[in-house]
Amino acid sequence: MSKHPLEKWGSVMGGKKTRWVVAALWIVFAVVFALIFPQINSVENFAGDEIPETYTSIQAGDIIEEEFSSDSGIPLLITWYNESGLTEQDLTNIQGLYKELEENPLDGQETIPPFHEMPVQALMGALSENGVALVTPVFFSTEKTTDALKENLTVIKELTEAQFDENPYDTNLEDEGLHARFSGPVGISIDATNLFKSADVQLMIATVIIILVILLIIYRSPILAIIPLIVVGIAYLVVSPLLGAIAENGWIDKDAQAVSIMIVLLFGAGTDYCLFMITRYRDTLLMEENKFKALAIAVRESTGAIIMSSLTVVIGLATLALADYGAFQRFAVPFSFGVLITGFAVVTLLPAVLGILGRAAFWPFVPRTVEAEKAYAEKKNKPYKQRKPNHRYMRVIGEFVTSKPWLVIVVAGAFLIGLAFNATTIKYNYDLISSFPEDMSSREGFKIIEENFTPGELAPVQLLVDSEGTELDITEQLAALPYVGIVKEMRTGEKNSNIQLYEIDLDKNPYSNEAMDDVKQMKDDIKSILAENGLEDGQFWVGGETSAQLDTKVVQTGDESIIQPVMIIIIFIVLLVYLRAIITSIQIMATVLVSFFSALGAGWLIIHYGLGHEAMASAIPLYSFVFIIALGNDYNIFMISDVWKNRKRGLSHKEAISNGIASTGAVITSAGLILAGTFLVLASLPIQLLVQFGIVTAVGVLLDTFVVRPLLVPALITVFGKWSYWPNKKLQK
Repeated sequence: MSKHPLEKWGSVMGGKKTRWVVAALWIVFAVVFALIFPQINSVENFAGDEIPETYTSIQAGDIIEEEFSSDSGIPLLITWYNESGLTEQDLTNIQGLYKELEENPLDGQETIPPFHEMPVQALMGALSENGVALVTPVFFSTEKTTDALKENLTVIKELTEAQFDENPYDTNLEDEGLHARFSGPVGISIDATNLFKSADVQLMIATVIIILVILLIIYRSPILAIIPLIVVGIAYLVVSPLLGAIAENGWIDKDAQAVSIMIVLLFGAGTDYCLFMITRYRDTLLMEENKFKALAIAVRESTGAIIMSSLTVVIGLATLALADYGAFQRFAVPFSFGVLITGFAVVTLLPAVLGILGRAAFWPFVPRTVEAEKAYAEKKNKPYKQRKPNHRYMRVIGEFVTSKPWLVIVVAGAFLIGLAFNATTIKYNYDLISSFPEDMSSREGFKIIEENFTPGELAPVQLLVDSEGTELDITEQLAALPYVGIVKEMRTGEKNSNIQLYEIDLDKNPYSNEAMDDVKQMKDDIKSILAENGLEDGQFWVGGETSAQLDTKVVQTGDESIIQPVMIIIIFIVLLVYLRAIITSIQIMATVLVSFFSALGAGWLIIHYGLGHEAMASAIPLYSFVFIIALGNDYNIFMISDVWKNRKRGLSHKEAISNGIASTGAVITSAGLILAGTFLVLASLPIQLLVQFGIVTAVGVLLDTFVVRPLLVPALITVFGKWSYWPNKKLQK
């Protein structure tokens, strides 16, 4: 009888003669790629638009760049603050700084206001009413990278220190004296990039430590705890330079946030895949004396499920490429490519490592056959102890689920639906600044502006109107709107005098949900105002940060409406092809969907009531969806695979389910704890978005691990009986 193809694969990957070759090839690839390609973290971070060009905020920016060159570019706002009041000497020094910037422009510097040409008394008029704060802008080219902008900020600090004989940027706002902070779009962008750059090493170390600790606690084997980290670590050393090469050639845009999350994903999911094969190998070694034969059998028994699980994750994450929102789209390739390479490492490099180590991998709890265990006991002059049955606790759970399936369905279903209902109370925000630590420069700068000026001055709304040749000036009508703080003097275009620009400061935080509602209302109000002035079909564009956030909301909502159903359909098809069981495939998708909404609801309880966050980041639902749906199906695939195998071996319906829960329960529980733990590492970072994402995804993984996979899914399969296998007639017998 010929060997199964996957058993042949195991014999090649972990064979006596080939194991060293496979391991060596992976190491060679990792070294060669590192030498010829850049690491992904060394590639310049993307700093372009997140929204397609068809949206009004982007179109407004293009018109401003063409018609109002003095306003073109990305603004850096330097916020000057002295609790005792800014002095004439402070203003003179600020003028000196701007004179230096005028004479020696920075890299990518577009324009600056002529503060150095103004009398000091005129500059005094720009102070806040209480005289303690001043905001001065510098406009930079939109084509400049984040690293270039960051270097410019370093130069400004040096110039300021030379002008003032002190460094007002690295001060405590509570102290007396002059303080300066970088804020506005440039300051916010650089702070965000710095947070993610500093997060990579911290994430890598924390993730490795938590995986190591959990593995040591569960398996109490130091070698076994290190094996998954070695395999996934080598896979990452291959993934990183390959992604670096792809990004450097311009095929994808590098996203620091995506790279940070990818590290967690690869180590979490990769370790899970390793555990499934390692556990199968250990169980096989209890029955088979020859370690190479046992390894080939273990590869045969586990590789199919590992391939299907990783394929599910790869396809699920790849659907992000359908997004219009830039950040979503930039996640697709790093995530799916990283999991693809890591999954390949698990079915190639891991068998090689296990083939090299053999039973020593499980020291000090070495798995032996009964005969070998008796011989070992005799050699040590110790009495032979009969082996305890495997998977005792999970076997009890399996018998309970199959004996009382309706009770399990009602209780587990009510618990999950209750949590899911709480998701309807979630409040979402698009406020990037609030996700920063309170001592970040851009957030402190915004705080100064909010407390001493019209909050909207941080990011004015830029209204562009086509006057169509009429004598139009709607400044007073705009100023009369209830949500408007200040309207600056109207200006006309440099090339087209019909284009008018009105800069509007809202009376609240321009990054808040309330400001977004105001801009949405403003669009309707502007139509009415133009109609009152004889321009019923007048053309206008609304730009600025708040308008961009409103467009972001529209784009993200559209992405969710496309990606979520597409991902569900694709993963359902994969399940159907693998399981060849329609009803069970539907059950699995339905339970994972319930798990996702339950995770959102439970995550909101923790985030809102536990951590005190007023709102959840708007990107969380889609980010968490693709991870929870894809990774949650992993565990179901492993469990269902064993149930199907048990049926093929002739076990009854309930026995097949009970044994499937028992044989996979322990390893899936371990894997779930590890995956949840790695995502919770994100909660240790000072970035609210990642904290929330880590919590929601970890909760989703835990719900899948302890409720959906061991209880709800097998209970449903039990209730549906042999219809669970339909239309597979062999399994229905």
